[in-house]
Amino acid sequence: MTFDFWAVLAEWPLLLQGLAWTLGLTVIATVVGMAVGIGGAWARAWGPAPLRWAVGVYVELIRNTPFIVQLFFIFFGLPAAGVMLTPITASLIAMVLNLGAYATEIIRAGLQATPRGQMEAAVSLALSPAQVFWRVVLPPALKKVWPAMVSQIIIVMLGSAVCGQISVEELSYAANLIQSRNFRAFEAYIIATLAYLALAILARRLFNWAGPRFLFGK
Repeated sequence: MTFDFWAVLAEWPLLLQGLAWTLGLTVIATVVGMAVGIGGAWARAWGPAPLRWAVGVYVELIRNTPFIVQLFFIFFGLPAAGVMLTPITASLIAMVLNLGAYATEIIRAGLQATPRGQMEAAVSLALSPAQVFWRVVLPPALKKVWPAMVSQIIIVMLGSAVCGQISVEELSYAANLIQSRNFRAFEAYIIATLAYLALAILARRLFNWAGPRFLFGK
């Protein structure tokens, strides 16, 4: 048996397009998902009881169901209720909801690890509750849980491969399309695997570099 990786690499514009879609989905899902996670963590830690209950239901629902089922429900299920979404929109919603649920629990763990005396000292300085949260509580909380947060972002990025099942032209979709053209499935998926590996390593290093500098002021 002979291998011909050049037959796959010759389709490099398609591979680059797939990489671009994967990165684009990940960036948007990370920004919005982190915002959802911060809001959800605040709600579960200090929000009113009805809000805590609602966020808790959302977190448990997302964390205890497969991502592909969530994606298919949004894309194939919601149209039955009259909600029509494009593949890109459905994928972004699914990725944001998934990351937001996990981020909620990760960040909440960091918030609960904040010493009570630190918050009391901030209140004694006449800071508003919002200032206490954003300036005193959240930065050290993020610092404590950042490695776990980065790992979850990487998991969501790799999970975006499922979005190819609803015709989003990300990396796995590109690999599948290439192998359907030249029947080089082994080579196509090896290259896709290496590309995902490189993306994960680079993304982890980038987030670990950027987090301390832009999120918690190291």
